[in-house]
Amino acid sequence: MKIDIILAGVGGQGILSIASIIGYAAVKKGLYMKQAEVHGMSQRGGDVQSHFRLAAYPIASDLIPKGKADLIISVEPMESLRYLPWLSQTGMVITNNQPFINITNYPSEEVLAAELEKLSGKVVINADQIAKDLGSARSANMVILGAASPFIDMDFAAIENAVEEVFARKGEEIVNVNLACLRAGREFALKAGK
Repeated sequence: MKIDIILAGVGGQGILSIASIIGYAAVKKGLYMKQAEVHGMSQRGGDVQSHFRLAAYPIASDLIPKGKADLIISVEPMESLRYLPWLSQTGMVITNNQPFINITNYPSEEVLAAELEKLSGKVVINADQIAKDLGSARSANMVILGAASPFIDMDFAAIENAVEEVFARKGEEIVNVNLACLRAGREFALKAGK
């Protein structure tokens, strides 16, 4: 088992929470992992990305070479497109379709949608709306993680358990809404794949 993931988004969208949950699940399963993070002005809505590598054997480097990522998991559509040079030819892009417009020359939603449509392997989801409908607009990142879960070579129960552990200190209500968002994202991706 080996999977290379680029996590991408904007500061405050929960990219590092996604990384924590995948990492927690991986460690509990006895997998090896390496992670490299870049926080580009993340406190001000800047780019946040992480190279995340998982394997059943020791990993030498924490950086993913261009053209070798199995997944791009993104909570922001422009950020998903920014990292396409790292995606392998058989890789998948899992992204929110809702933009976080933080620059004056941000592309139009039509341009973003057209670029995403060109991708052969993709799940494009309105994670913001799903999270809002489930009672926690801040949990869009869990919707995205759920949508990515069918493409991560890991038992879904391990990811659910990691969500429970990571959010436990915030209380049962927060755990439950994050689990609901995770499951809704997974259900969307499984239906989209049919």
